[in-house]
Amino acid sequence: MMTPAPPASGDEAGDRVVLDADSVKHQQVRRHLLDMIATMPVGEQLPPERVLAARFGVSRVTFRQAVSSLVESGHVVRRQGAGTFVADPRISKRAEFLGFSEEMAARGLIPSSRVISATTRAAGNSVGAELGLSPAEKVVHIERVRMGNGIPICLEEVDLPARRVPGIEDLDLTGSLYAVLSDTYGIVLSEAEQVIRTIVLDEQQAQALGVPPFSAALVIERLGFDAQRRPIERAVSVYRGDRYDIRQTVKRFVH
Repeated sequence: MMTPAPPASGDEAGDRVVLDADSVKHQQVRRHLLDMIATMPVGEQLPPERVLAARFGVSRVTFRQAVSSLVESGHVVRRQGAGTFVADPRISKRAEFLGFSEEMAARGLIPSSRVISATTRAAGNSVGAELGLSPAEKVVHIERVRMGNGIPICLEEVDLPARRVPGIEDLDLTGSLYAVLSDTYGIVLSEAEQVIRTIVLDEQQAQALGVPPFSAALVIERLGFDAQRRPIERAVSVYRGDRYDIRQTVKRFVH
């Protein structure tokens, strides 16, 4: 347990913190820093390393270990030559089949979309093969910018078999596409296969997501199936790397 002790004369760091001798120091420092940054606005700079290390009564090596853990978890960012700052909270995608709107809502963010285009076109060889269509069959191609609390998070392109969703391009697609599929067409996606890879954003992608060109991004390519395992949705989603990560729990089975 950490308890404050009276500050020493001239102590720049404010109240000193006495750490529990029976617990790992860098973990205690990390917990205390989490409490501190929870009260700070995004972008605010943390006090200097030497000040905080003195406050906790730990070496700079121990303090850096705690901060490195917070950098890894996305709570703070280091800027070379400038210091350490409170980071924008990252959105972590778990190994669940959730739509974007469901993910945002689960994290207390308000989902929204800006529709770039919604058009009908021939499936072509690649998309047709994935959706079980001939190249000449029609798909509805939807492009959107997906947002959380008004902040661009993802660029999304979706292809749907046109015969399964007649007139969808004329509907309101600024909300959940899965809700439209379910409520209007009785289509519920229950399973998906997806591939995750990394890219750097080109200038057009970066502008749409509000980040510098050549920023890192995650691409999720997904093929969604209904309960009869018929392919319904082919989606390519590009997520900005500074606001989104993928987290999974994996188990090792020992025989």
